[in-house]
Amino acid sequence: MIAETKLSEIVSLWKEDKKQYVKRSTFAAYTLLIENHILPVFGKMTLVEETNVQAFVFQKLEEGLSHKTIKDILIVLKMILRFGVKNQMIEYRQIDIKFPTERNKHTIDILCRSHHRFIMEHIQTHFTFKNLGIYICLSTGIRIGEICALTWDDLDVENGIIHIRKTIQRIYIVDEGQKRTEVILDTPKTKNSIREIPMTKDLLKIIRPIKKVVNGCFYVLTNDPKPTEPRTYRNYYKQFMQSLGLPLMKFHGLRHSFATRCIESKCDYKTVSVLLGHSNISTTLNLYVHPNLEQKKRCMNQMARLLK
Repeated sequence: MIAETKLSEIVSLWKEDKKQYVKRSTFAAYTLLIENHILPVFGKMTLVEETNVQAFVFQKLEEGLSHKTIKDILIVLKMILRFGVKNQMIEYRQIDIKFPTERNKHTIDILCRSHHRFIMEHIQTHFTFKNLGIYICLSTGIRIGEICALTWDDLDVENGIIHIRKTIQRIYIVDEGQKRTEVILDTPKTKNSIREIPMTKDLLKIIRPIKKVVNGCFYVLTNDPKPTEPRTYRNYYKQFMQSLGLPLMKFHGLRHSFATRCIESKCDYKTVSVLLGHSNISTTLNLYVHPNLEQKKRCMNQMARLLK
């Protein structure tokens, strides 16, 4: 007979075990999901049934959480439950959760080509180090944490390559019930995110003369030994877009815009996936490869010709 153990007790033991194996940022993300969603609902339970979890899913959908966020919560919950079963603290229960069909298609922010070109031309004539960061993002598709962590030594003008080796992010830390945040410099999101990205000729033209006079250890966005954090740079970007009278778009839209231009330029999907640092090509395909009406018509005509 397995002793009844509250999920909150299992969570404490699971966290102690898990933090030995995952990055601080990953552990912080797990902890936030646990504190905000899992413990308030399941913390006092000694047996979590499928009906409990299914009701939880519907409740979170009602609160406006996205399918992805809820699925992330369930991944953590299932890890905790497996840990509890393995250590004979709770009984095993099969949990298969169903989600209602998503009727709204997920859309991503993308600059039109004219706005993409306009921003890059504006930065060439209105140079600041922070503006250069936006130019780099539009030319390479790197993430906001990666541009914040970029130092001049990461820009290799001899070979025309940018080395992506680190990222800056603000993580949430829950310590004895107290929540606080901390900015950390860490390795990128996944091992695929550690990558080399060739610079365009225009970007190289901007970078080459600057590299002759800057300190290689300084951060690109500040040209200083102290970096700027993503939240601060996101605010700067928002003001930058407003000053140009352009539609407000999330910073991540710069990455989406770069990827879309690559696909429009007929770059092969595998190369685009590697440039973006995606874990697998399916992520790239799902996000960016959506045939338009012209491509569909061409496909139909090719099929019809084959039958003649």
